[in-house]
Amino acid sequence: MEMEWTRGNIIGQGSSATVYLAISPRSSDVSAVKSAETSVSNSKQLQREQRILSSLSSPYIVSYKGCNFTKENYKNWFNLFMEYMPFGNLSEETRRNGGRLNEPTMAHYTRQIVEGLEYLHSKGVVHCDIKGSNILVGEKGVKIGDFGCAKMVDEIAPIAGTPMYMSPEAARGEEQGYPCDVWSLGCTVIEMATGFSPWSNVEDPVNVLFRVAYCDEVPMIPCFLSEQAKDFLKKCFVRASKERWSCSQLLKHPFLEKIQESDSCSPTSILEPGFWNCEEDSESFVFDDLGKISFENCPVGRIKKLALCSRDPCWKLGDENWIIARGNDADAESSISDVNDRISSDYFCEDYVNYKISDVSFVVNSFDFERDIGRLMTDSTLDFL
Repeated sequence: MEMEWTRGNIIGQGSSATVYLAISPRSSDVSAVKSAETSVSNSKQLQREQRILSSLSSPYIVSYKGCNFTKENYKNWFNLFMEYMPFGNLSEETRRNGGRLNEPTMAHYTRQIVEGLEYLHSKGVVHCDIKGSNILVGEKGVKIGDFGCAKMVDEIAPIAGTPMYMSPEAARGEEQGYPCDVWSLGCTVIEMATGFSPWSNVEDPVNVLFRVAYCDEVPMIPCFLSEQAKDFLKKCFVRASKERWSCSQLLKHPFLEKIQESDSCSPTSILEPGFWNCEEDSESFVFDDLGKISFENCPVGRIKKLALCSRDPCWKLGDENWIIARGNDADAESSISDVNDRISSDYFCEDYVNYKISDVSFVVNSFDFERDIGRLMTDSTLDFL
């Protein structure tokens, strides 16, 4: 890669190399650079990854940008330059969303992964290590990255990958072809749905490999998923590799045809769970001219528009139309903090509490009745927060 660049902060660490930011001082372009010392065997693995990645070109695969050798601190380095994905990996994205992605988002990301896998398989490449931390997140969705374990389908190579995501045939050391990527895809979907690895109740990798290879088991499919999602996972978790669905078949599965709910569908009540999910969809809001977030397309924004279409409401405490739902005025004043305290102690982890409390405060600010919201909150509120 013939260009001037500066090595930035570490953004990833693998078993064979370290990933840094690479910044061009002239153009301010940002890339990701994966580096390994040439004096160790890991450098050969990285050069092998470079040969595979440089032969690929797909909107669902991280783009190859070049490679070079450098000498830094009296050490020789091989550097592989790739597209920088600003939002990290899919595992991190799942954690940012409270440990679970909603099903339409899962379907959207899964389709992009399957599109990428179908392209790889059409080129004779097996990724061999599909998992959440190897799926990178950008502005338009996700792309497959980290080809450190990848190989050509007819290539004789040792079995590689992560035990928790390995298919039965790979765990037995028999073969590692296209179907192994499909099994790993199913494991990744479970990770998106639950925030945990597909065998979360087993920590020992050796025990995992034995169970996957020789026990008649498959990862547990979450009961809260739709029938379409469950059926999709069943097609991925067929233990016989020859009977497992291919990526071309999976692309026609109804689960991947799931789309976000139409903008014209408004909730009938703020007690509906979907009402509070508007911020989870990155396409539900835009930035206005002042750089502030505008929720014009989400349910909260639509309800606010409807309110503005009618006559101005009167939010005076003394208005006769108010119905006292909780105790006295002191109870009304403190109800929001009471609800937040109860949520914090009984229902959610800290990060999720902050997320849901921000939802509540947004509704309060939207309608300008901070003091009076306490009169509307009852114990049933906790059923959907």
